[in-house]
Amino acid sequence: MSAAPVSPGYYADFGAMEALKRTAKQSPPAAVREAARQFESLFTNMLLKSMREASHGESLGDSEQTQFYQDMFDQQLALQMSKGKGLGLAEHLVQQLQRTGTAPVPTAPAATPNPAGASAAAARTHFIDTIRPYALEAARRLGVAVESIIAHAALETGWGQHLPASAAGSSHNLFGVKAGSQWQGPKAEALTTEFAGNAPSSVRAPFRAYESIAASMRDYARLLGSNPRFAAALNRGQDVVGFATGLQRGGYATDPAYVQKLVATAGAVRELSGRAVLKNAALLPMNGAGESA
Repeated sequence: MSAAPVSPGYYADFGAMEALKRTAKQSPPAAVREAARQFESLFTNMLLKSMREASHGESLGDSEQTQFYQDMFDQQLALQMSKGKGLGLAEHLVQQLQRTGTAPVPTAPAATPNPAGASAAAARTHFIDTIRPYALEAARRLGVAVESIIAHAALETGWGQHLPASAAGSSHNLFGVKAGSQWQGPKAEALTTEFAGNAPSSVRAPFRAYESIAASMRDYARLLGSNPRFAAALNRGQDVVGFATGLQRGGYATDPAYVQKLVATAGAVRELSGRAVLKNAALLPMNGAGESA
């Protein structure tokens, strides 16, 4: 079932935050969350628009009609990306409104912990901790944030749950690097999703197989660093959008929403990493002066 389109005027309403606050004061928690989700779709659409405006030049085929349909597509894409858990902005907005007393706090049943969600967060944190030592070196070589590297691996493997495998075992292929004609090492076949325009399809393809996570990271850094197609993704520092855009323009992925997905995943990596740091700090022993021993 397709979602109802958001009014174009809503995306141009820069007073939407004030409207959200008014809704929070007058509405039950469910309505507040829906309003926050709408605000997140506004933010996402503005992000998509700014990314397109930052592109290098315009196509010869661009026209006002093309731009109109592109804007409609961005609006619908933003709406879809904000469904479910979305980018996490809506939830943060609701929590902020509740802390300031602007929005009502939900009753106890709505705040019941979700063991499945906690387990998923723990698995993702474990994935981050496992590959971080190797990602740090790759990030240094490529001149990008370590969160960008970890997010790329998380997006390609479903947080380490879906790596290509062969009869010999896991391929340790963290980045979905395919085995082309020049690859002389071991291979592992797996299904992958390819896009023709906006239409996805599943195809079986050979992927490179590595002896370890470290070997996968080294080959990934070598591949990006030596291929001029990906030059625009390098030396981006903390600019995850620039890194992701450079990868997509270089042809790393065919998914038209790849940039948005990678940016959102990097945000999740940062959030989970921050939680782990706070948890570890809380476990440190304290000396008599109240400082970490």
